[in-house]
Amino acid sequence: MSESNAASEVGIQSIFHPSDFSQASEIAFAHALKIALVTHASLSVLHVASDNNADWTDFPGVRETLERWRLIPEGSGRAAVTELGIRVRKVVQSSSDPVKASLAFLEKRPADLIVLAVRQREPHMRWLDKSVGQPIARAAGEMTLFIPHGIRGFVSRDDGTVSLKSILIPVAQRPRAQPAVEATARLIRSLKLRAGSVTLLHVGSPGGMPALKLPDDTAWSWNERYGTGDPAQAILSTASETAAGLIVMTTEGPHGFLDALRGSTSEQVLRQTKCPLASLPIDSFLG
Repeated sequence: MSESNAASEVGIQSIFHPSDFSQASEIAFAHALKIALVTHASLSVLHVASDNNADWTDFPGVRETLERWRLIPEGSGRAAVTELGIRVRKVVQSSSDPVKASLAFLEKRPADLIVLAVRQREPHMRWLDKSVGQPIARAAGEMTLFIPHGIRGFVSRDDGTVSLKSILIPVAQRPRAQPAVEATARLIRSLKLRAGSVTLLHVGSPGGMPALKLPDDTAWSWNERYGTGDPAQAILSTASETAAGLIVMTTEGPHGFLDALRGSTSEQVLRQTKCPLASLPIDSFLG
């Protein structure tokens, strides 16, 4: 499939990435930029500053990154970025509350995909100190890609290459996993990923696995797997055993994912996963 058709396939026209200018945020930025490139989407990068000391030059360099990825010649002007089919907006907002500032931005400029760098275990998470990432994803109701601090993810910050050979999709009766299957297949096609494997994990007996319609137009294999015990630990163990580079979890509507922050399966997985996690509200992303 050509990149020109990717936007309609994946359904992503706009991407939102809040940045704290950390190394982890730069990795998340690389993922946001790469996805913007393959979907020809617009990308908004927001920094919320309480002291007005943030400078335009502090933002990740779009042209510098694209030059490093050898997608545009060195010394290119802004027009070279537009010619790649993407639009990038950098915004600094003065506020003492990153949650409200980010949600206000999203209210005016809704996004189809939110890409967040998150700290999993530290009690103080800098600008995520008030669990910014979770309220943003819960209130915005769109697909959110969480990139945990300390991992490289599946997009190289150095050259923009994608290394993704194993994806894990937890499957339960509710929320239904079919949208995650379809979104994963579209991601495979849009990123032009070579042969790999998708693991469909059902925590329970084989007879309880919901029926799924699997794609037949990729070189990837789709394998069923069954687990027992605590769902979150089963997901994390399977992700480790299959060397998953991405976990895709469906949620029930805009308020499903992390709606109950404490003790939820999704929250436990997000807190401990060693790879990026994508949450997919079934009512908003695919329709």
